Amino acid sequence: MDNNNSNSQKTGKKIFALNIIGNEEKSKHKGFGAGSIDLNSMSPVIIDGDEAYIDIGAMHAKSKVEKGIKFSMNREDVPAGRQVWVVWVAVDRSPEGQFYGGMTACEMWIDTEARRGWKILADHVNKMDYALKRRFILDGLSAEQRGALKKLLIETNQEWWDRSSDELKTSLES
Repeated sequence: MDNNNSNSQKTGKKIFALNIIGNEEKSKHKGFGAGSIDLNSMSPVIIDGDEAYIDIGAMHAKSKVEKGIKFSMNREDVPAGRQVWVVWVAVDRSPEGQFYGGMTACEMWIDTEARRGWKILADHVNKMDYALKRRFILDGLSAEQRGALKKLLIETNQEWWDRSSDELKTSLES
């Protein structure tokens, strides 16, 4: 008898495990977890002041700026905070190659000294979903922030930028 079964028999509780589904398994998988989102084509970019950088930790709310911060849903709880953005960048593929296919920006406010922050988690999740659905929502980003994001995207992969839509390129014009 394996350990999990003996533990579940003793406590009477079911033990759940998360299954990692490989790409070849997705088409065959019909049970629990079907319809799960593939985040392999998603990257988070942090825009803090005039600096834009990729921070994979943001996928789990553990980016450099979020670590050690207690978040509230009340903006008033962070009166001395600075505005920071998470930009969800989805990369897509066409016969010509990969390109930046969707991009959405989510606002948060961080007070590093007080270790307090504000963000609406549901907004971050919804905007991630919109980026995966190949939408561009960059409302709220200043001209400088758009310029920093554009520079980062081009420096990261010029060919992806070149193949990206005119809608994206126009939305990032300063």
